[in-house]
Amino acid sequence: MGLGVLTRVNFEGKILALRSQFGETLVRLRTGALPIVQTAVAASLAWFVASAVVGHERPFFAAIAAVISLGVVVGQEGRRVLELVFGVACGLAVADVLVRLIGTGTVQIGVVIALAMTVAWLLGGGPMLVSEAGVTALFTVMLDPTTSGWSPDRFVDAMLGAGVALLVRAVFPSDPKEIVERAAHPIFDDLVESLREMAAALRAGNLQMAEHALQKARETDARVGSFKEALDAGYDTARLSPPRRRALGQLGFYATAADQLDLAVRNVRVLARAAVTMVREGTEAPEELSDTILDLARAVEALATYIEEPEHPLDTRRFALEAAEEATAVLRDRSDLQTSMMVGQIRSTAVDLLRASGMTSSESLEALHAAANRAADNAVPAAS
Repeated sequence: MGLGVLTRVNFEGKILALRSQFGETLVRLRTGALPIVQTAVAASLAWFVASAVVGHERPFFAAIAAVISLGVVVGQEGRRVLELVFGVACGLAVADVLVRLIGTGTVQIGVVIALAMTVAWLLGGGPMLVSEAGVTALFTVMLDPTTSGWSPDRFVDAMLGAGVALLVRAVFPSDPKEIVERAAHPIFDDLVESLREMAAALRAGNLQMAEHALQKARETDARVGSFKEALDAGYDTARLSPPRRRALGQLGFYATAADQLDLAVRNVRVLARAAVTMVREGTEAPEELSDTILDLARAVEALATYIEEPEHPLDTRRFALEAAEEATAVLRDRSDLQTSMMVGQIRSTAVDLLRASGMTSSESLEALHAAANRAADNAVPAAS
């Protein structure tokens, strides 16, 4: 009887796990469906135009350039496509000359690729240009090794493929708001998780939790760069595609928050390091200090909600200022170095969040000073 129950529970657990995995797969498919369709359409269209319209017999480079152009970092199409075109030109030129001089073969393939990439590097090319020069040289040798002399058709095909790719992306663009939100969510989530775990670690004196909070804060650093790239991507997509220009206003809220989020992530990392030090040395943290860190977590959550839904009440400022006020009040009873360092970081993070919500530097500092004055006014005079 008991074994049957356990078997049923185990089976149901596996079914639930499979359903969850299937749901995650569908979400990933929905996210990647548009780029896949864009790439397939662009490659087919580039081949058709180069062969049926321009009259090239085997326009391999048109389809290849379309795929590569749609595979570059979204939002950096202009610079990356230029690198692509010049990489193709460099690779074709070097490969054509070398194939004519030394022929083809196993050793020749390596020599052609190495020299094409070296020339691209010496010309000051970036990683994309250098890599594309090597790829193009390889395709030149493998796809058309019998060519003698330089043929402009393949270079024209490459430019045509890149142009078709940009056209497809402009006509069927990705949602810039979704691109930016997808990059921003992990930053907000990591900050909240790190701050909440930090507060719990200080309350419990748990070193393992404090170190995990610090590790989470460190991991968030890498996400900020991706977020800024996604923001640039969103702006480029919205400007390039008329149907997406309505997203520019929404992206403005993310743009306002971008640099300040970067600073907030750094300050939270320093705050987490101070928390680890306090717990490791066995210093008991004031309970109010943990409360102020939780207020910062609430401020981050409120900021994420406000940016995604600007009509939502802007509670970020209230929570951030409460954190600054309560942290300042802690110094009335504890003024040791560790506590003072943590209070300073809490106040700095509060300013970052205030500015991320749209306040200017002077406005945020004025609000912070007002919060500090309230903390001083609310202090209970010492008994005489």
